Amino acid sequence: LGENGTGKELIARAIHERSLRNEEIFVGVDMGSITETLFESELFGHKRGAFTDAKEDRSGRFEVADQGTLFLDEVGDMSLSAQAKVLRALQEHRITRVGGDKDINVNVRVLAATNKDLKAEIAEKRFREDLYHRLGVILIQVPALKDRKEDIPLLVDKFLEDIANEYGTKKKIIRENAIAKLLEYNWSGNIRELRNVTERLVIMCGDEIIDQDVIKYLV
Repeated sequence: LGENGTGKELIARAIHERSLRNEEIFVGVDMGSITETLFESELFGHKRGAFTDAKEDRSGRFEVADQGTLFLDEVGDMSLSAQAKVLRALQEHRITRVGGDKDINVNVRVLAATNKDLKAEIAEKRFREDLYHRLGVILIQVPALKDRKEDIPLLVDKFLEDIANEYGTKKKIIRENAIAKLLEYNWSGNIRELRNVTERLVIMCGDEIIDQDVIKYLV
């Protein structure tokens, strides 16, 4: 649970990499980007001829992630109909391809993320309470960057290193007065925004990033 840009998928990947399933596949899917008409095909797969464009059999995300981890991002954006189908797959550990008549057993760890208050969504009848309890075995609250500003110097240092490696250039130095200016900012876009700002500073500034650079290029 956490705002956009707080690093929920990175946490999901870290859980996978430190688990007994770490040699198996990690499959991520943005639930909010899947249209209602393609939902079942995307998650559960389809048989050839099941619909107009189904020219061959296709495995869905649940099947691909078998023995590994399936990360369902933005589960709060699913329709009630889609929620019911995901709930069935989680409860029964099996899925059926669109156009198929045979159940397929699947063994996946499911991690889910959302930026919404699901209890409020339940109260408004927009999210199924039974699915919430099925998913919510262990809840991880990911704090916003404004509530963990002590992480900013560490994150910026990591981003400077990553960006230097990506660009094939020398890692730039950031002065303490520049870090102090970054600490003053609210970071509504969280870690994603901090990464973008760090890259902007690398592009626009000299070898050393100072406070005046941050003032000039932060917004």
